[in-house]
Amino acid sequence: MASQEGNCRRSLIPSFIYSSSFSSSSSSSSSSSKLFGLDALAPTKTTSDRVVIPAPSEKIEMYSPVFYAACFTGGGLSTGLTHMAVTPLDLVKCNMQIDPAKYKSVSSGFGVLLKEQGIKGFFRGWVPTLLGYSAQGACKFGFYEFFKKYYSDIAGPEYAAKYKTLIYLAGSASAESIAVVALCPMEAVKVRVQTQPGFARGLSDGLPKFVKSEGALGLYKGLVPLWGRQIPYTMMKFASFETIVELMYKYVIPTPKDQCSKSFQLGVSFAMGYVAGVFCAVVSHPADNLVSFLNNAKGTTVGDAVKQLGSWGLFTRGLPLRIVMVGTLTGVQWGLYDSFKVFVGLPTTGGAAPDPAAIAPAKH
Repeated sequence: MASQEGNCRRSLIPSFIYSSSFSSSSSSSSSSSKLFGLDALAPTKTTSDRVVIPAPSEKIEMYSPVFYAACFTGGGLSTGLTHMAVTPLDLVKCNMQIDPAKYKSVSSGFGVLLKEQGIKGFFRGWVPTLLGYSAQGACKFGFYEFFKKYYSDIAGPEYAAKYKTLIYLAGSASAESIAVVALCPMEAVKVRVQTQPGFARGLSDGLPKFVKSEGALGLYKGLVPLWGRQIPYTMMKFASFETIVELMYKYVIPTPKDQCSKSFQLGVSFAMGYVAGVFCAVVSHPADNLVSFLNNAKGTTVGDAVKQLGSWGLFTRGLPLRIVMVGTLTGVQWGLYDSFKVFVGLPTTGGAAPDPAAIAPAKH
């Protein structure tokens, strides 16, 4: 009885988020479940209001501390490394937003930087970029997994399946609210280093100079615009990705997700992540312009930024480059994040939702 109750507790996961990878052979399923200590892989009745769904026969227990640790680690690695890799694009974008007269286009922007600062200039600010976005990515992906399950349990199985998109939106917004606080100081230093030549070589001298100039609280001057940029961005990133992946497996890919190879699933994660990234860039671009403007000069306000940029410039300045950058970033991030999950023994993110009637709690 104690063993059965323990297995029931391990099996509490939202049904529409992950699908179990059951083997076509019952003997294979039995041996895998015994290997990982998940003997009860069949749906189990419970007297609680929650639905007991079979947990996947993976190496890590779903929604355990180790599971969340893996999500935090995978999120930090995928986000930090990808943002660092596109530092040259980010540097040109920021300068186009701050000084459009000098940096008229992407090609001329790269030319100006190369002429004035050389090859090394393209990677100015890579250290605060790596540290800031690693912290942000860890919080974003890790807390998203946490809040997604938390809100699903609050809603209950029927409403969680019916309003899953709202749960994706709420979970991602909650996660990003925390992640932005971790990102904000490094983002402030990064923008100042990238857009003011001679201000500092990088983080080691840039951070003390910034604090000396504007105080420690100055590092959070761009917090509200950063929330305005990152929260809509992340809501679009997760909700659109989850929805597109579900639609792909439901209507486009003829093979059920749990029967597709891991490499194929990772390809879907990358491709659909890129599509989601395009939507992210458009939704969050006005706030991105504000963040660059505010962190570039001391004493500036949102009103100053809007007045100088204008409504059209606020929505369009630097947008094509940001679409390319964010689309690539988002696609690679989802590919790396799910690759890390597969590496440690977890399923990839997203998939088709089951029929809610099939997972309704048993009536007693």
